[in-house]
Amino acid sequence: MTMDTFIICYGKIIMVIDMAEKRIEELVEIINKLNYEYYTLDKPSVTDQEYDRYMQELISLEEKYPELKREDSPTVRVGGKVLEGFDKVIHEKPMLSLGNVFNEDELIKFDERIKKEIPNPKYVCELKIDGLSVSLKYENGILVRGATRGDGVTGEDITNNVKTIKTIPLKLKEKTDIEIRGEIYMSKKVFEKLNFERAKQGLELFQNPRNAAAGSIRQLDSSIASKRKLDAFLYHVPDALDYNINTHYESLEYIKKLGFVVNSNIKLVNNIKEVLDYINYWTVHREELPYEIDGIVIKLNDLRSQQKLGFTAKYPKWATAYKFPAKKVLTKLKDIVFTVGRTGQVTPNAVLEPVKVAGSTISRATLHNEENVISKDFKIGDIVSIRKAGDVIPEVVEPIIDRRNGTEKDFKMINTCPICNTKLEKNVNQADYFCPNEKCPARNIESLIHFVSRDAMNIDGLGERIIEDFYNMGFINTFVDIYKLNERKEELMELEGFGTKSINNLLESIEMSKSNSLERLLFALGIRQVGSKTAKLLAQKFITLDKIMEAKFEDLKNIKDIGEIIAQNIIEYFKEENNLKIINKLKEIGINTKYLGKIEIEYKNDKFYDKIFVLTGTLDNYTRDELTKLLEDMGAKVTSSVSKKTNVVIAGVEAGGKLDKAKKLGIEIWDENTLQNNLK
Repeated sequence: MTMDTFIICYGKIIMVIDMAEKRIEELVEIINKLNYEYYTLDKPSVTDQEYDRYMQELISLEEKYPELKREDSPTVRVGGKVLEGFDKVIHEKPMLSLGNVFNEDELIKFDERIKKEIPNPKYVCELKIDGLSVSLKYENGILVRGATRGDGVTGEDITNNVKTIKTIPLKLKEKTDIEIRGEIYMSKKVFEKLNFERAKQGLELFQNPRNAAAGSIRQLDSSIASKRKLDAFLYHVPDALDYNINTHYESLEYIKKLGFVVNSNIKLVNNIKEVLDYINYWTVHREELPYEIDGIVIKLNDLRSQQKLGFTAKYPKWATAYKFPAKKVLTKLKDIVFTVGRTGQVTPNAVLEPVKVAGSTISRATLHNEENVISKDFKIGDIVSIRKAGDVIPEVVEPIIDRRNGTEKDFKMINTCPICNTKLEKNVNQADYFCPNEKCPARNIESLIHFVSRDAMNIDGLGERIIEDFYNMGFINTFVDIYKLNERKEELMELEGFGTKSINNLLESIEMSKSNSLERLLFALGIRQVGSKTAKLLAQKFITLDKIMEAKFEDLKNIKDIGEIIAQNIIEYFKEENNLKIINKLKEIGINTKYLGKIEIEYKNDKFYDKIFVLTGTLDNYTRDELTKLLEDMGAKVTSSVSKKTNVVIAGVEAGGKLDKAKKLGIEIWDENTLQNNLK
């Protein structure tokens, strides 16, 4: 090989790796966003199949280029995060999700992988209940904690709401310390009744039972959760071997013995053929069930064999979930209309003849971009197939070519903004068109909606419709105007639906948002491609907004996970005179522009870092919340109960059963003086 040939080949390799790295970056951002929508907001924007395609593509790229795998890749953790308003719970054992299979061939390959390590495996088949995962902690047989899965490591404390679920026992039939995991769900009958009542009250309807269950269990007022009549099936004992249980099926029998409800359709099978028979039966009969399921879970029965196979970073190797194919429904594509987002992105949307899909009526769906419409050859007037797996926004799959009759109209991308008539722009190598007019009304409304959203300034009481109404009334034109609504209190009182209490709550929420940490403000500003994660990186790095505004391109692009494109977007945003005026006015109003969160640990104190602590009794110098925060800031994990994995128990006055258990297990015990000495 000549030197020239070598250089050409080397250059091509570098180019391919660069393309792979960029795609990995894109996929990580996409999947993290989808995880947040699904696990935290309970408002997923894509189908399960679309999500799985993204995940499979990322897994494939990371396997091919392991050196490009990011530490924060969603392939090594379960999506989601803890909601504000609930206490954090650290799971002593991570609540992992399951890997998925989608057809018979993939299921047989799963079985073959098991057989390489475990001869003649037996499996337990379970219905995959479409609900919300829960961990239940019992001490001496008494329910002491209920927690959501959260991100798999940290969940939400939902104990008060869990106690309202009649199928979850408050006291077990044995006085034992145990954790049990399962699924909280809402039956179809309860769901239909709930939506009927909401419709009578003029409230927004829940899309499906899973949404309703998740929304109910996350109510801060437990009386609301109680009225929703939730149910639960329990199916897993994380430490089953500690209770002299040898198989998963035996653990289910033990769970029933303790007083829990276990799904009656669980089946122990002898081979993969019987697994397939079980799947085929429920594929046909699942609609007859009084609750929703979205697949079948297959688990290796023998617990020691499970231990032998172990886990990947994200999934157990001894279990998988077979996902039912998404349901497809045909309807007519009546029109294609265009919307403008907060960044100016112009998106084609399908106007459909209303059709019911997976429990909800669909009349609109995004078509993403011009390239997607053209490549799939959609025409106005087509009969199209749409699908919606579970509770997600539908995907327009394809046109039914055989149903065309010659009256269909070709799609044509617009070249001017549908709102302000400004000529659209399209960046090289990007599929999307943008309206460049910063003052476009549609952009303004969307940017205002984004500014007040949960992950941004988190202002309750300013929903999309209210923002749009206030904009059209001239009450709100910029971010600054939101903070001047207190000057319009009398005008607001005259509006239908606004009473004294709702207005006071709104104004209080607006005032509270002034003290948000910097990352929320950064995300709220709507800088192109600066999501909540990037905003936090910037806030942690620079601490103040002024320092970010002063940062050079080189300073920004060299920050991990930011790169040249986002760095340039940040530079351009803070060059824009109108943006600077808005920021200065926000400062004058009293908006916080400093990072208030935990700064990355500069050193690791081995006495605290990555250690598990339990607090018991009363201390003189700290409340429990203060000490928990202090320990977490030093890299420790604080859990609510003592186990073999606990490193230290900090015991104050009137320490009870936790101290006794720590002594029995030989766990290190600190009093307040020992704590103070170790903190020095």
